[in-house]
Amino acid sequence: MVIRKNYLNKLILWKDQEIIKVITGIRRCGKSTLLKQFQDYLRDNGVMDEQIISINFEDLKFEDLLDYKSLYKYVESKILPNQKMYIFFDEIQKVSSFEKAVDSLYIKENLDVYITGSNAYMLSSDLSTLLSGRYVEISMLPLSFKEVYEEKGGDKEEGFNQYLKYGGFPYLMNIPLDDEQLNMYLEGIYNTVIVKDIEERANRKYIDPNKRKVTNIVLLKSIAKYLASAIGSIISVKNVTGYLTSTGRKVSSATVDDYMEALREAFIFYSVERFDISGKKILKTLNKWYIVDLALRDYMLPKKTYDLGFSLENTVYFELLRRGYRVFVGKTELSEIDFVTQKNNEIIYYQVTASMLDQATFEREMAPLKNIKDNYKKVVLTLDKFTQGNYEGIEVINVIDWLLKE
Repeated sequence: MVIRKNYLNKLILWKDQEIIKVITGIRRCGKSTLLKQFQDYLRDNGVMDEQIISINFEDLKFEDLLDYKSLYKYVESKILPNQKMYIFFDEIQKVSSFEKAVDSLYIKENLDVYITGSNAYMLSSDLSTLLSGRYVEISMLPLSFKEVYEEKGGDKEEGFNQYLKYGGFPYLMNIPLDDEQLNMYLEGIYNTVIVKDIEERANRKYIDPNKRKVTNIVLLKSIAKYLASAIGSIISVKNVTGYLTSTGRKVSSATVDDYMEALREAFIFYSVERFDISGKKILKTLNKWYIVDLALRDYMLPKKTYDLGFSLENTVYFELLRRGYRVFVGKTELSEIDFVTQKNNEIIYYQVTASMLDQATFEREMAPLKNIKDNYKKVVLTLDKFTQGNYEGIEVINVIDWLLKE
């Protein structure tokens, strides 16, 4: 198992705090493994097996606990008097009205509760209201390039090329990088998320009843393919609807909006708002969308062209999330900045490009950053090694080296 140091340290930081730890992320990104690693940490630090109650709701052994009352009674029966207990619920969204059981356990003394889920609907409005102020969300992603490289080693440029193709789903570390096997594994993830998770979402009681249920899987996959083909581009419900209409599919904008939201809630796609740099405000329309793992994109799309620039941009976006930044697409009056990041009152501007060797490309990438008149840090991330340096306060950094930094 690859030790997920970043996420493990977060759980250690929150250990024994009177707050529910909620770990979210796409299926097979490593949530269950993280719980096991944290349980190993507890045992190594003096916690007895009897103090740990761990339930994976995808295991048929626990099928009788898919009702919140049964779950609560089961856990209550396992609690040791006058002992600190650690409760782990994996894929909790499968339990009907699970939030009632979690809330009741939360208010008990000496219980430390950890839950995982593969869909953002588990943190929908009803749940947020019931558990308001009582939980912290840890958003989990597939392996970063740094995690993969530290595990595999070798030539870092070759390793990065493989990472762009094969992505970072942890299980792929255990099988040969054979295209046929890779596609079979990715097909399993994709169909499980698209069919199982999103259909399950449609039946949850706390989903807005005014939203259309996601029942047309063919339409859902068509929208997913469109979004995958347009990563790094400005996306609106209107242009997705227009594309579908042009292919002969009659569909309303409201339906497209609901289906796009379902894909976002399943953590396949992440939507990034635009930030008006001059006006210092967030714009609520025309977001960009990025896919959680490039291997999924490679699986979903026909192999006609390869857009290295957008793949780099996608990789950088998720690395910024891993590093704890709030990330926006920057907008100025004349141009666009790939990413505007915020953390601890610090702002950093990023441009991402495959190469700056061509003079015209160099000028094009540098110009938007030069036009920003504030004194925040400005960075260009590129694959080439020949333009690295500092140009009037703008740092040009090799993207592979940047990804491998702490």
